[in-house]
Parts: sequence; structure tokens; C-alpha cells
Amino acid sequence: MQFSNAAWEALFRAQVTVMREIQKLPEFKEIGIREYDVLFNLSRCPASSSRLSDLNAHLLISQPSLSRMAERLEAKGLVSRAPDPTDQRAVLFSLTAKGAEVQKSIGREHVKGIHALIGSALSAEEFATLRELSTKLRTHIESR
Repeated sequence: MQFSNAAWEALFRAQVTVMREIQKLPEFKEIGIREYDVLFNLSRCPASSSRLSDLNAHLLISQPSLSRMAERLEAKGLVSRAPDPTDQRAVLFSLTAKGAEVQKSIGREHVKGIHALIGSALSAEEFATLRELSTKLRTHIESR
């Protein structure tokens, strides 16, 4: 199969369009979508904690930006930091109880917002195909 620049451009433009609309959703007034992404990814980690370098692998921001964001989230009481018991040089960032509640609350509204935005755009079968193809692309890149 030959690479299709048109397919890539369509995927990229769809993602940009959807993300611009998602950023306008009311649930992202309290914290921004990038901050929510940090909380969401922390919630998926064992014990809801991670080193920033490990967490950064799942985000679209640079390590220095993530460090500054983690400090802001800590100042808001949404994350805490502690020494990593397996490596004294490293620090683990964890969701606080408040951070977990904020993540869950925004997450519930976020799912509703996404459904309202794109839920009627595709059939259930098309959404399954979209998930399959998106996962295939991601795993291909990650396996390189």
C-alpha cells in the first residue's frame, strides 16, 4: 500500500478541527485541556502516579513545559510530588484526591461534549473502524 498524503492531511485537519472545538467546551474553563490531559494520563498510571519523563511520552508538550505545568497543578492542589522510592534522583507526581475528583468531573462532561460534537458524524461501525485504524497507526509508530 502506498502512503497517501491526502489521507494524512484529512486525518490531521479533522484532528485540528475537533480539538479546536473541544477546547471551547465549558468543562475546560476551570483548567485547560492540556492540564486535563496531564490529570487524565496520571489517572491511568498505576497508583495514579508517574515520573514526568514517563508521563511525557503520552503528551504533546515538551518536558520543560510539563515541568512548569506540574508545578502549576501542584500549586492548585491537583497533584503532589514525592521522591521515587526506586530512584532517589527521581520524583513521582501523583493525583491528589482533589485532582482525581477534578479529573473525573471534567472527564464526565468531556465525554458528553465529545459525543455532542462528533457522536452523529459516524455510525457505530465507522467509529470502530476509526479506532482500529488509529490504533494501528499509533502502534506502528511506537514499534519503530
